[in-house]
Amino acid sequence: MRNVLLIILFFSINLCFSQTEIDQNRLSNCALELTKQKVTYDPSYFSIEYPNGDVPSDKGVCTDVVIRAYRKIGIDLQKNVHEDMKANFSAYPKIWGLKTTDKNIDHRRVPNLMTYFKRKGTEKPISDKAKDYLPGDIVCWNLGGAITHIGIVVNKKSDDGKRNLIVHNIGSGQVLEDCLFDFKIIGHYRYKI
Repeated sequence: MRNVLLIILFFSINLCFSQTEIDQNRLSNCALELTKQKVTYDPSYFSIEYPNGDVPSDKGVCTDVVIRAYRKIGIDLQKNVHEDMKANFSAYPKIWGLKTTDKNIDHRRVPNLMTYFKRKGTEKPISDKAKDYLPGDIVCWNLGGAITHIGIVVNKKSDDGKRNLIVHNIGSGQVLEDCLFDFKIIGHYRYKI
C-alpha cells in the first residue's frame, strides 16, 4: 500500500509540474501569435469595457502585449489587477496621483503589473544569466529615467542560441526581438497559472 501511495504521489507531482510547464509554453506561444497582428504603438487613454476590455485591436503599448497573451489563455489581467487594487490600493504605486482605481488604465501601467505579479505570482531573481529567463517569464526594464517597459520571454532562441527572445511593444508594434539585456532589468516574474 505504501508503494502505491508513493507512486501516486510521484505521478501527481509530475503532473502538476508538467501542467505548469505546459501553461508557460502556452503563454509563450500566445505571445508569439501576437506578433502576427499589426499593431500601432498608441499610449492613449481609452475607455474600455469591464471585465475583458481591450483597447482597439490595432493599437497598444507594451503592457497590452502581456494583457493580450494572458487573455488568450483565459486570464483577465484587467479584472484581476482592478480587484486587487481595489482591495489593496495602498500596496500599489502612487505615481499618477490617483485616489482610487481606474479599470480603464490601471492594468496598462507597468509599475502596477509589477506590483500585481509580485503580490500574486512569483518574483524571480534578476540576474545577468540568460538561462535564468525561461519561456513564460515576464521581464520589466527601466529604459532610462522613469520610463518602464515590460515583455514576455518566449521559447525561441537568439541567433547565437544563448538567449530566449522577447515579445514586446517598444514602439514598433508587437514584435519578437533579442533584447533581454538591452536595458536595465528591474523585474522578473512568473505568474502562476
